[in-house]
Amino acid sequence: MSSVFTKIINGEIPCYKIYEDDKTFAFLDIHPETPGHTLVVPKKEIDRIYDLPEEDYNALMSTVKKLSTHMEKITGKRTLWKVVGTDVPHAHVHLEPLDETWYHGREVKTSPEEFEKICAKLQYH
Repeated sequence: MSSVFTKIINGEIPCYKIYEDDKTFAFLDIHPETPGHTLVVPKKEIDRIYDLPEEDYNALMSTVKKLSTHMEKITGKRTLWKVVGTDVPHAHVHLEPLDETWYHGREVKTSPEEFEKICAKLQYH
């Protein structure tokens, strides 16, 4: 059975896509802790980040670095990286523009219109 992230990558579940290349995919978290909270995933479905083949791990971290730099430029805020690894059995990294009200587990209620605006701002081409 495919993970929810694989279904998103395959277009079976809609998302607010930020970035895609041949090995990685990034999209807005629908339960954001801060506006712009993005998930970066390898296209290869592997549960633990440390079990990724070296090539996929390097591709994932390269995308994380690229999008973090981009996110900081767009938001003017430091980007927090989180690897939790317990919520979805598909390796992923959380990128969150850090604000003064952030705390782990917080959820910022976001309308579809707000998601669209944030997505348009953060998309990396």
